[in-house]
Amino acid sequence: MNVIDILLWGVLPYVVMLTLVGGLIWRYKYDQFGWTTRSSQLYESRLLRIASPLFHFGILAVLAGHIMGLVIPKSWTEAVGMSEHAYHFLALSIGSVAGVGTLVGLVLLIVRRRLTGPVFMATTNNDKFMYVMLVGALLAGLATTVLSVFDPSTVDYRETVSPWFRSLWILQPDVGAMAAASTSFHVHVLWGMALFAVWPFTRLVHAFTAPLHYLFRPYIVYRSRGDSPRAGSVNYRRGWEPIGTQDRASTRRRTRPPREHSGSTHSGSGQSRSGRERTGSERSGSERTR
Repeated sequence: MNVIDILLWGVLPYVVMLTLVGGLIWRYKYDQFGWTTRSSQLYESRLLRIASPLFHFGILAVLAGHIMGLVIPKSWTEAVGMSEHAYHFLALSIGSVAGVGTLVGLVLLIVRRRLTGPVFMATTNNDKFMYVMLVGALLAGLATTVLSVFDPSTVDYRETVSPWFRSLWILQPDVGAMAAASTSFHVHVLWGMALFAVWPFTRLVHAFTAPLHYLFRPYIVYRSRGDSPRAGSVNYRRGWEPIGTQDRASTRRRTRPPREHSGSTHSGSGQSRSGRERTGSERSGSERTR
């Protein structure tokens, strides 16, 4: 273990964490308008309908596989009766399918963005850099998975990378364990840390505000097929009230000018007529006085 190992596996991970958290806070505070995916579905939706679910569901499966491999210790899987051979077979099969599916979805997204004119015009240099980082991380991960199976010299990541990753969260980084890992794991981990460091400054930031509430929100009624209920007649559950109906009705009541009834009009005309009569009699009295 030398100075380079200490810097790479003992200092750099915490720099990346601070950059990730600080970048998210800065982006949310100063660039909320840019906190968006900048969806291009309006320009092209046929290929997007295939590529987007393939990429997003694939990346979720990849994330679940990384959590299982890095967070769950080897002793836990052995305690529940899962042999090492069964674990590696499961990780290889599911991880390969998830990684290939994610890569195919990402390639389709890149092809769509390059071949669709309006989508390509809306692509920034930041987006191109983001795609390079994503493709590099996926290729490094797939290469690591393949080499861990077919290369006998590859050190088991459950004895090197996993202990190092868990030691970071207790602020006691096991630099020696990560330094003993194979070169393929070093490349994959360094590329992954670089991806997380630039994450807050790209469109990937939308992953931290996934619209999960869409699954539980009530239906939005744009136009009712029946008569609108009267205000106060029915007690609706919160979230299921007819949005805007009562407000529009109360607004109309407030802004509508008061109606003049015929009776008030007649009485007003009678009062004005009697006032004119009194004014005429006063004038005649003043003329007699003079």
